[in-house]
Amino acid sequence: MAQVITPSDVAAPFSRYAHGIVTEPGCRWLHVSGQVGIRPDGTMAMSGEAQLEQAFQNVFAVLRAAGMDKRHLVKLTVFLTRADEVRAYRTVRDRLLDGHIVASTLLVVAGLASPDFLVELEAVAASPG
Repeated sequence: MAQVITPSDVAAPFSRYAHGIVTEPGCRWLHVSGQVGIRPDGTMAMSGEAQLEQAFQNVFAVLRAAGMDKRHLVKLTVFLTRADEVRAYRTVRDRLLDGHIVASTLLVVAGLASPDFLVELEAVAASPG
């Protein structure tokens, strides 16, 4: 369904992501709005790692609601407010994506919509039409 593109004339990715992803013609596309570390009951995970876990679970819930799963992810955009959370992000991502590789952009930003938000994940997914 999706093909990982890692050209030999571009430096290798710094971690487990692809420089590009090609999808098949006729795919259904899902654009997932930024997800933060808010649990379904409205409470917030407190640590950066816990917020990462919850943000991923929220992305997975949106995927399920659209009849998709993590195998359909093609792109993640990640916003962290603390550079020291990059390693935790990569660890959580690799564990939760279970070997699935996506195109990815990681930004360390000064802040998000609430000062309590430490992470926000946007996603794009594609599944066969």
